[in-house]
Amino acid sequence: MIRKATASDELRIRECAELAYARYVPLIGRKPAPMVADFVEQIGSGQVYIASTDEGDFQGFIVFYAEGDHILLENVAVLPRSAGSGVGKALIAFCEREARNSGKRAVRLYTNEKMEENLSIYLRLGYSEVARRCENGFNRVYFEKPLI
Repeated sequence: MIRKATASDELRIRECAELAYARYVPLIGRKPAPMVADFVEQIGSGQVYIASTDEGDFQGFIVFYAEGDHILLENVAVLPRSAGSGVGKALIAFCEREARNSGKRAVRLYTNEKMEENLSIYLRLGYSEVARRCENGFNRVYFEKPLI
């Protein structure tokens, strides 16, 4: 089940981000941007959705919002115990459906170049690499998936 996050979800979202991204800190040399995001503001702006089991157990979350003619998928994280179960794919598919339903032409996202498994995951999900840049000290790889 995927639903819009509420203020009461903030602690679980923050914990999930910490657990999901902790392995990248040594590779990047500092916490990646999703670990230090302002989740309170993002939840308040309606940008965060959570995935849970039918029993209500938190599994992961996604952050996305409209930006011009596309949706920017800013963050997707899954608890390590739920990794590999399709939760991440379901969250991304949800984002893509929301983008289509709102008439957006594409979903765009970026990830750190050191998060190598993400690079291949996004390619398998139909995203194409469109740019690489260094921003705020992070080497980022940008992807886009046309929806129309």
